[in-house]
Amino acid sequence: MRNGFRQISCILHFIGNLLEILGLILLFPLIVVLVHWGGEEGDGVITAASFVIASLISFSLGMILRHEFKPAALNPAGSMLICALSWLIVSAIGALPFVIAARSNYLDAYFEAMSGFTTTGITIFSELHKMPRSLIFWRAITQWLGGIGILSFFLVLTFQAGGAHHIIGAESHKISSRRPAPGLFHTIRIIWTIYVVLTLLAVVVLAIERMPVFDAVCHGLTSVATGGFSPYDSSIGYYYQTGHPHYRLIEYTLALIMMLGGINFLIHYRILTKDFKALWDNVEIRYWWRLIAVFVIIIMIERLYRTGAFEALFMRGVAVDLVDFERSFRHSLFQVISILTTSGFTTMNISSDFFGVAAKQLFLVMMVIGGCVGSTAGGFKVLRIAILNRLMFREIFKLRTSSKASTGLIIDRKILPEEEAHRIAALFFTWMALLLFGGVITALFSNHGPWASFSGMFSAMGNIGPCYISGPDMIDIHPVVKLTYIFGMLAGRLEILPVLLLFSGKAWR
Repeated sequence: MRNGFRQISCILHFIGNLLEILGLILLFPLIVVLVHWGGEEGDGVITAASFVIASLISFSLGMILRHEFKPAALNPAGSMLICALSWLIVSAIGALPFVIAARSNYLDAYFEAMSGFTTTGITIFSELHKMPRSLIFWRAITQWLGGIGILSFFLVLTFQAGGAHHIIGAESHKISSRRPAPGLFHTIRIIWTIYVVLTLLAVVVLAIERMPVFDAVCHGLTSVATGGFSPYDSSIGYYYQTGHPHYRLIEYTLALIMMLGGINFLIHYRILTKDFKALWDNVEIRYWWRLIAVFVIIIMIERLYRTGAFEALFMRGVAVDLVDFERSFRHSLFQVISILTTSGFTTMNISSDFFGVAAKQLFLVMMVIGGCVGSTAGGFKVLRIAILNRLMFREIFKLRTSSKASTGLIIDRKILPEEEAHRIAALFFTWMALLLFGGVITALFSNHGPWASFSGMFSAMGNIGPCYISGPDMIDIHPVVKLTYIFGMLAGRLEILPVLLLFSGKAWR
C-alpha cells in the first residue's frame, strides 16, 4: 500500500508541474483579446476573464499538487498513467474558456478541448466566424501543443530527467525511438526546434499569399500539427467561397505543410543535415509516397469516369478540360494528404457528390492508416501497416516452403523482434474492436446509417476530424456518443494502452 501511495504521489506531483505551465499558457490568448477588444467577434471583459480564471485554477491546482506530493522513481506503468491522466486533466481545464466565454455546456467544451489537444479536429461549435478571436486562437494553440505532445513540451521546459524516457515512451509515436542526436532532451529540443521553424515558415508563406494574418497564424499552428481546426465552418473551402485571389495556391501550400507534418521528424533532421537519401531509404517513407500516389490516382480515375472525361479522352479522343482536371487533382490531392496526415482540413465536405463511393470508402481506409511514426499525424501508422503487410507475405512464404526455412521479418535491414510483431498485431485488433464498438454505440444512440455511424469513430480514433456526420448533426448528437468519441480521441492519440491502463488496479500500485 505504501508503494502504491508513492506511485500515486509521484503521478500527482508531475501533473502539478504540468498544470502550472498550462496556467501560464492560458494567458497567451489575452494578447488576442487586447488586439480585438470590442470588435465584432466579441472579445472583451468576458473572454479576458475566461482565460484568467482558467489560468488561476490551473496554476493554483498545480501548486497544491506539486507541494503536497513528492516525486519518486517511475516505472513504465506509472509513466503511462501520468500520460493518460495528464491529457484528461489538461483537456478538463482547457475546456473552461469555452464554458465561460462561449457559454457552452461543459461536455461540449470538454469535447472541443480534447479534440484540440489530440489534434483530432472534430468541432462541436458552429458559426466559428462569430466566435471571439481569442477562443479561435486558443483552439489553434491546443492543437499546436498536442502536435508533438504535451508531455514532450513540458519536458523541454522543465528539463526534469526522472522517468523521462518512460514518459516519452508512453506518449508513443510522436517521437520515434530512433534519435537524431545522443541524449533524450537533446533529441526533444531538436524536434521542437524543427516544429517551431516549420510553424513560422507556414505562417509567413500563408501571409505572403495574402491570407489574413490572424488566419495565417491559426492555420500555421494547426496545419503543421496536422490538427485541422480552422477559423471557419467551411474550413479551407472558405477562401474559394469568398473569392480569395490565391485560394488555389493556399490549398497547395497547406497540402505541402500537412505532408511535412505527417512525415517522421527524423526525416526532416536528416534532410537538414544534407542526408537526402532519407526521402526514400526506409520502408515507411517508400510506403508513404506510394500510398499518396495510389490513393490520388484512384480517386482521380473515379472522378474522371463519373464526369465522362475518362470516356471522352480514351474512347472518343476528346481532350480533357484542363481547368476541371486541375480542380479534380487539387481536391483529390488535398483530401488524400489531409486524411492520411489526419489533419482534418477540407476544401469541401468529404460526403459531397464531388467524391464517389470508392473515394468515400478509401477515406475510411486512410483514417485508419494515418501518417508516419514520429510525426504529428495520428492513425495506426504507415510503418505498422507495412509490417502487417510483410507479416502476411511471410505467412504465405512459410506455407510454400520448408518449415525449417528462416522466416525472420526484416525491416530496413534489421530483424524485427517477434514481440514487436505480436504487439502490433494486438494493437491492430484492439483498434478494430474499438472502431466496431464506437460504430455500434453511434448507431444505437442516433439515426445515422452504418456508413456515418462507423465514420464517426474512425474519425475520432484516427484523430482526423471530418466524417460522414454533418457539423449540425455532430453538435446535436447524443451525449453517450460524445463521450464515446472523447474516449476514442484519447485512445487513438495515446495508442490505446495508456488509456486502458487507467482501468487496471494493479497499475496504480
